[in-house]
Amino acid sequence: MTLPVGSSPLRSDINSNPGYCCETAMRFKGEDVVSIRDLSLDQIEQVMDLAQKLMPYATGEKSTRAMEGKILGNLFFEPSTRTRLSFESAMVRLGGRFIEIAQPQSSSIVKGETLADTVRMVEGYADAIVLRHPHEGAARLAAKYCSKPVINAGDGAGQHPTQTILDLFTIRQQAGGIAGKNVVLVGDLKYGRTAHSLAEALGLFGANLTFVAPPLLQMPKETIGHLQKNGTTPKLSSSLEEVISDADVLYVTRIQRERFPDPSEYIKVAGSYRVDNALLREAKKDLVIMHPLPRVDEIAPEVDYTDNAKYFQQAFNGVPVRMALIMLVLGGEL
Repeated sequence: MTLPVGSSPLRSDINSNPGYCCETAMRFKGEDVVSIRDLSLDQIEQVMDLAQKLMPYATGEKSTRAMEGKILGNLFFEPSTRTRLSFESAMVRLGGRFIEIAQPQSSSIVKGETLADTVRMVEGYADAIVLRHPHEGAARLAAKYCSKPVINAGDGAGQHPTQTILDLFTIRQQAGGIAGKNVVLVGDLKYGRTAHSLAEALGLFGANLTFVAPPLLQMPKETIGHLQKNGTTPKLSSSLEEVISDADVLYVTRIQRERFPDPSEYIKVAGSYRVDNALLREAKKDLVIMHPLPRVDEIAPEVDYTDNAKYFQQAFNGVPVRMALIMLVLGGEL
């Protein structure tokens, strides 16, 4: 049920079609979204274009019953605030409903039920499944056993495709485009699934990439190799101060204590980078600062009050983007 890599369905001019129904949606309908590699550039742009059209519906200025009668099954076996709530908000804004497992302790997983059995059971209750899981590859496994569409909401240190699309949407919205922009990714690039997915997508869109991390947390060789194979050669650095002046977009990630198998290794790198107003004096005035959140201390609170801070807008953008993806996967009309 995975979308073929490299497929390029024709784009519809949805902005000129107020009753968008969707010939384009039929090209997504019933498909899984497990990895950003499952989507072509054209397909990602379809999602972003539809998300832009859905902005007034995401804010509540307009209403729709596009997903009336549809149920989204949210299975979250790992803590989540933005991803879970934005998927729920997206489905409600579309006129649909959701059911959920918000804590693994409240499910039969604690009794030994396998993920395969769980998704086969939930597919009888819902029209699509959104899965967050601590183990890399869990979403692909779920898609194998589920006859309904599976959307990956983050699998361990693996992929987070819907976060990637909302990040691309935010860059396009706030930086005036993606191609040719100098994008710096900083922090935990080894375990940060958002960084893996985003780096690959940015390469697809023609951005210039710089990865800033301690050697222990630099971007995995597999991701760098994939980028190089597709014509993008990122710069590697361990110093944010050395690269900040050329950046158009700064994408900051939290160093994730929960991903480290050895706590002593976390202690070595905790607090490696901090974005504050002193650093911003060396940056472009229109630098776009993003963060998938939650943050710890890698962005000082004082930065929140600058025009550069776009991470709360980024978090909101999860609603229209996920509305768009739900509509495309399940089909529907505004």
